[in-house]
Amino acid sequence: MERAVYLDYNATVPMKPAVIAAVVEAMGRLGNASSVHRFGRLARRAVEEARERVATLVGARPEQVVFTSSGTEANNLALLGRERVIVSAIEHDSVLRAAPHAEILPVGADGVVDLEALARLLSRDGKPALVSVLLANNETGAIQPVAEVARLARSHGVPVHCDAVQAAGKIPVNLGSLGVHLVSLSAHKIAGPQGAGALVVADGVEVEPMLRGGGQERGRRAGTEGVAALAGFGVAAELAREGLGNTASLTRLRDDLERRVLDLAPAVKIFGAAAPRVANTSCFTMPGVASETQVMALDLAGVAVSAGSACSSGKVQPSHVLRAMGASEAEAGGAIRVSLGWQTSPADIDRFVEAWGGLLARTRSAVAAPAA
Repeated sequence: MERAVYLDYNATVPMKPAVIAAVVEAMGRLGNASSVHRFGRLARRAVEEARERVATLVGARPEQVVFTSSGTEANNLALLGRERVIVSAIEHDSVLRAAPHAEILPVGADGVVDLEALARLLSRDGKPALVSVLLANNETGAIQPVAEVARLARSHGVPVHCDAVQAAGKIPVNLGSLGVHLVSLSAHKIAGPQGAGALVVADGVEVEPMLRGGGQERGRRAGTEGVAALAGFGVAAELAREGLGNTASLTRLRDDLERRVLDLAPAVKIFGAAAPRVANTSCFTMPGVASETQVMALDLAGVAVSAGSACSSGKVQPSHVLRAMGASEAEAGGAIRVSLGWQTSPADIDRFVEAWGGLLARTRSAVAAPAA
């Protein structure tokens, strides 16, 4: 039986061996990181070492890192309780749902935010409390001009939150260079364990705690720290920082995949291709075939991809990201996301193209077959 091919790295990244080793080692230790005895101090040391590594990944200081359970929690911590918020139309649901009354910043057909529209929104009466724009879109991979967003927002005295969950480890993420005030991260998107995330908070910025109880995380997030998950997060952050810039092979694999898909079906639309993208992500349509059908057929062929965000309780729905880019309902409903990573090989691309091409051929045959 052929090995299953995993091409859904934007949903979660397989943990690297060094990360697994760090998690296992931490799980073998006893101690609550808030306890003052020796066992507690050793647990605290592991947490603070992880905090330093995560801070280094994004050019921050350790005390600016607030550990959370996920990138979703980090986004909620950044946004909840703020009155007037501007968010881009292509944000992750954890941003959109945390700010359901937010003003929406549109994007162009390339999936990049409209800076002129942002300037108009910022100039309206009543200063917004926050602008939130992600750095790399989870569905298309399109990189957003966050530094320019921050420059515009700062000219109006408005802080900026950046969901960098899909950008960290793929492109440089630096709190100071971006000029933002809040940055969200997730461990399992950089080959760390699930169940750990972080919100990086610039000096002078206040966040309203969602969880209250103990005084953990400098009073900004109560709850006993998950030492094992955070230890893995720290190692993953260090490996991600060391691997920055090693994206040429992923770019070649993605470009080869897209070229071969277009050879099979020239009518395919690749979303975000006109914009700068992270190297590992491709989102495209199969004309006339629903996303869910493609995902299921590919899974049966031993190839795992997704139909956009994996954070929808298994539901496959037309992408709000693609609709915001001007895609028709049919185009959005027929799009899949293929995302590559550190274990992806040329053979994996071959398997995907073979399986996708086979589905395309069967679909064309069914359409062309005369009615009985």
